[in-house]
This record gives sequence, structure tokens and C-alpha cells, in this order.
Amino acid sequence: MLKKLGEILVFNEVVTSEQLKLAIEVQRTEGGLLGDVLIKLGYAKERDIVLALTMQYGFPFLPLESYELKKELAEVLPEEMARKYSMVPLDMIGSIFTVAMSDPLNTKAIEEAESKTSKKVQAFISTVSSIYEALDKLYKQG
Repeated sequence: MLKKLGEILVFNEVVTSEQLKLAIEVQRTEGGLLGDVLIKLGYAKERDIVLALTMQYGFPFLPLESYELKKELAEVLPEEMARKYSMVPLDMIGSIFTVAMSDPLNTKAIEEAESKTSKKVQAFISTVSSIYEALDKLYKQG
């Protein structure tokens, strides 16, 4: 059975049970994703949430900070689609197109990328901030 994000964060001692309860209450009243609420409240860091999601769903985590981006892939995945889905093109080998995403559970994004590239998409998970930085580098003008 799949453990809940909050359970993983408490187990990993990222947040306390009390902090989790408060965050769930905030989520109920304000909406949004639990991970985002925990970050906004200052109880967890972006990387803590991503690592917990990695444990929860088994997606491999890829820190993009030191990853060498390939400019030619910017032509394969249009900037508009990449930004819409927070998806960074990483590599294309044979029939596999590798991307980093903040939400690798977004099947619509993966299906669109597969349709656009005619390749099977393999997704890694990364932090939202590192994805935006990578997209800015990859698609910078000029």
C-alpha cells in the first residue's frame, strides 16, 4: 500500500505530527498541494518534499544544478510545453526521451510530450526551482 506524503515526512522526521495536522488544516481551508503548504509554512524544504515523493512513488530524483543541459533538445520540446508542464528535456537515446519534472504523475504532460516527440518519455523528479532555473538556461533568448 502506498504511504501518504505526510506519513513519509513524519517518518523521516522532516515534520512533526503536530505540524502535519496544522498543514492539513491549512490545506483544507486554502486548498493546494500538501507539499506546497508545508513549504509555505516553513515546515519543510522543497528538496524534502521531492525526496519524500521519490520514496512514495519510486521516481528517481535528479538534482539539475550540476546537470549538463543539451541545447539541441530545446528544439525537440517547445518552450511553451516545457514551461506549461515544468518539464526539462534531458536526453534522447533511441526511442527514449528523458525529462525532469516537478510532477511526474502528470500523465497528460507525459502523453503530450510523447506525442510531440514520437518517443517514450522517461521521467525523473526534480525541485520546481531547479526546473525553472534549467528552463531559463535552456530557452534563454539570443
